Formats: sequence, C-alpha cells, structure tokens
Amino acid sequence: MLESIQLSKSFGKLKVLKDMSVQMRAGQTISLIGPNGSGKTTFIKCLLGLVIPDSGSINLYGNNVLGGWDYRRYIGYMPQIGRYPDNIRIGQLFDMVQEIRRGTYQRTDDDLLRAFDLPKLAHKTMRTLSGGTRQKVSACLAFLFDPDVLILDEPTAGLDPVASEILKEKVLAEKAKGKLTLLTSHILSDLDELTTDVMYLMDGQLQFYQSIQALKEQTGEEKLHRAIANVMKQHPAA
Repeated sequence: MLESIQLSKSFGKLKVLKDMSVQMRAGQTISLIGPNGSGKTTFIKCLLGLVIPDSGSINLYGNNVLGGWDYRRYIGYMPQIGRYPDNIRIGQLFDMVQEIRRGTYQRTDDDLLRAFDLPKLAHKTMRTLSGGTRQKVSACLAFLFDPDVLILDEPTAGLDPVASEILKEKVLAEKAKGKLTLLTSHILSDLDELTTDVMYLMDGQLQFYQSIQALKEQTGEEKLHRAIANVMKQHPAA
C-alpha cells in the first residue's frame, strides 16, 4: 500500500535517513519509535512530500509519488503542534479546508467533530484556544476526509484523559475498517491497545520493524510499552 525504498536524506553533513526501506499495509497500526534525532520526523515529512529525499522512492498503491501532490488526498495528517492563523475561527477553518479540497474528495468523516463537541466552539478564534483544543482541531482535520492512510504525530499530547480515549477509540475504529495508521508517541502506554507493528529508528537507520506479537516473544514482556522500553534499553541513543 505505502512503501519507502532505499530512502535517504541529508541536511548538510548530517545524514538523517539512511537507505530506509519499509512496506506498510492496509489494516496495520504502526508505532514509529526511536530516540530524539533518530529520523522519525524526517521520515514522516518525506512521506507527506514536505521534505524531498536525496535518493530512493516512495510508492502509494504501487505508484511512485515523489514530486507529485495528488496522492496527498489519500493521507490524513495530524502534526504534533498544529499552527493556524490566530484570528481565524474554528468554523471558518473547517469551511476553508473543505472549500480548498472541493472536488478532490467524495467522503467526509465528522465523527470526531461531534465527539469533541467542536461545533459549539465554531465561533472561537484559534488564538483563544487551549493547547488541548488545538489538538482536537488537528485531529478532526486529519480524519475529516476519510483518508486511507493516517499519519498521527504525538496525537494524544496535550489532550485530557477523556479526549485521549475518544481519539484512541477512533483510531481503533479506523483500524477495523482496514485503514493504515502510522503514529508516534512518547507516551508508550498509549500504544498498547492500538499497535499491530513497531518500527524502531536510530541514527537514521531502521533497527527493526516487526509485529507486536514477535516483539513480545522476543522480550518476554506482555505489555507493549514494557517491551518497547526493553528494546530501547538495548539500543540506547548515542
């Protein structure tokens, strides 16, 4: 479904991705983990077309998407920190995004909008919102066009426990529909009930990419967050 083939990227003398090749399939929920500076963000930005790799290719449904933009309609992205115009109202923001996307989508998904009760806040400007409410806006935008692929960067950061559970339930519901989800989180316990596979990066290189079942068997841990912590201790940051 979505794959990178020998993807490499350098910024000056710093090589942040080194020949990264992975295949991601429909129905997977993949946790992308690794220490700070491991290349996670660069990899995500390459998938989104926000960073152009020096070499390699990215294929979606078997087609090389590098240099294109149309493929992005199949991807929903939730950044770790959403940045929006200060004076735009929530309602205006969603109207604007839907107008921009007019003609490029056929389905919409407002489940999170209703679950987070955001229509009641439609009159509020972005600069008046708390960090948690901004996260809710970002989450709703990521799911809004019912994308085939979801890329969620620290999705529960800043959310209160109730909102966090609502978002996790939504991710599980999309997983049941066969969506591909790639997510990062420093809150390892958040990954337990969501993850099917774990991808571990360090120093721009893929250290391992395997199912949670294989990871649990390898580490002898039943809880995913403990298994991940075990592996991270075996691969300490330089």
